[in-house]
Amino acid sequence: MDLGLSGKRALVCASSKGLGRGCAEALAAAGVDLVMNARGVEALEEAAAEIRTAHGVQVTPVAADITTQAGRAQVLAAAQGVDILVTNAGGPPPGMWSDWTRDDFIAALDANMLAPIALMKELLPGMIERGWGRVVNITSQSVKAPIAVLGLSNAARAGLTGYVAGTARQVAPHGVTINNLLPGIHTTDRADALDRAVVEAEGITLDQARARRAATIPARRYGTADEFGAACAFLCSQHAGFIVGQNILLDGGAVNATL
Repeated sequence: MDLGLSGKRALVCASSKGLGRGCAEALAAAGVDLVMNARGVEALEEAAAEIRTAHGVQVTPVAADITTQAGRAQVLAAAQGVDILVTNAGGPPPGMWSDWTRDDFIAALDANMLAPIALMKELLPGMIERGWGRVVNITSQSVKAPIAVLGLSNAARAGLTGYVAGTARQVAPHGVTINNLLPGIHTTDRADALDRAVVEAEGITLDQARARRAATIPARRYGTADEFGAACAFLCSQHAGFIVGQNILLDGGAVNATL
């Protein structure tokens, strides 16, 4: 399927690996030039070079912490005029409700709610002016079904979801769509961190922790970054202009819900 994206430009955050890398790869395969962002210089430069070679698109890597004002300024300087924005940031650590302080919540909000909102506020006006744009926020299945030990993530991502619900309807008349992709467990560093936390807490092996988690997923496996990226690229495509303000699960059926 021709996604109709050849020649477009996209900013993909946290894209040196994991789900962000999957989204960057899929967009590049569709002919999209990229501004790639991540904090680690070496991993980012390597990913950018590999995508540039594999797909023949222009790739501008910007190593910066997107959760800070200074980091966003660096990224936005390179990303002005992009047609597509994919927001993404690592989730806050797991824990118990009694462990978290106000500072913990502020950090979670900065990374997983306020940073995506700041990027949208900066880049949406240009999309509106040009009459076309796509925003995809990578959030979490916890937006649909809260995960007790991920209370910081539950709170911050739910806040972003509420913001998107209203904003998406305001920008849709201008040919701009905003949607959220809600990953379940994928083969990423985030999944490794969660599994290792189980290993430490329960004294089991990493393979046992992974097998036990996979058994809770109807698909009986973890998702892949490639299939997640393909879903992102479709939401950014010319075929997805009537999908507005939606929260789309990619979780292998883990969230047990009718709607």
